[in-house]
Amino acid sequence: MVYLNCIYTKTGDLGETSLGDGQRVPKTDQRIVAYGTVDELNSVLGCVLAVGPPTEIVRMLTSIQNDLFDVGADLCVPETDTPRAHTPLRVTVEQVAQLERWIDSANEKLQPLTSFILPGGSIASANLHVARTVCRRTEIEVLRLAQVERINLQVQIYLNRLSDLLFVLARCANHDGKSDVLWIPGANRNTDQ
Repeated sequence: MVYLNCIYTKTGDLGETSLGDGQRVPKTDQRIVAYGTVDELNSVLGCVLAVGPPTEIVRMLTSIQNDLFDVGADLCVPETDTPRAHTPLRVTVEQVAQLERWIDSANEKLQPLTSFILPGGSIASANLHVARTVCRRTEIEVLRLAQVERINLQVQIYLNRLSDLLFVLARCANHDGKSDVLWIPGANRNTDQ
């Protein structure tokens, strides 16, 4: 259970913060950057929800927002071989599998793509594309962390699947892909216009 009785602690005023195991690190530490970007992604999903996407998308994104807190909790407690007093929260294979089931289900009603899609269309779709790109950046920050420290592999897999799901959901929010705007390679190369 999390209990917050005072929002400001003044412990970060000099540019340091605490990890979930109590270790103090600079706020610029790659671990902080990684789970800070997870928080940014979660906030972007809140913006998607605020524009009122279809009910099925709301259900998925609400669940994903909770999962993203799990991702942040996982990342804020470093992996170690030393036994801990409390078992840290870790992202699981089942959380990844749920994303895969949602991708498969949503993708069934979409026509196959013949080109890349320009981000946009409905307001919900445009916001889902923003979330997708923030998710890709989040994944990159987590991969940067994984280059220097051990992390739970399921975290990076979860983020990779999530960006795929957000792409599919952006298409669903565009009338099941019917309102997608396709990229036309070289469409504006004619200089006579």
